[in-house]
Amino acid sequence: MIVVVNTIKVKKGHGEEVAQRFQNSKGVELTPGFIRMEVLFTEDLEEHDELKVCTHWADKPSFESWVNSDSFRQAHAKREGSPGGQSQSQS
Repeated sequence: MIVVVNTIKVKKGHGEEVAQRFQNSKGVELTPGFIRMEVLFTEDLEEHDELKVCTHWADKPSFESWVNSDSFRQAHAKREGSPGGQSQSQS
């Protein structure tokens, strides 16, 4: 099993709004090898809010299959009217 953690920095005051978007999955749960997702929200940081989106996978090829899928591209397309200042990093 592997765990992939994406850290998302969000404009201060918009973290909860962005975290709620993860309540409605965009198809990741249908990907073979997907186990579960956790969203961790850190507020009260000085410059921004921060989310850590942790996805658990049976193996690395399962994760790579998701990243290379049309569902992934659609889920990560830039949204109109989304809170500004979002940036992501993956570990």
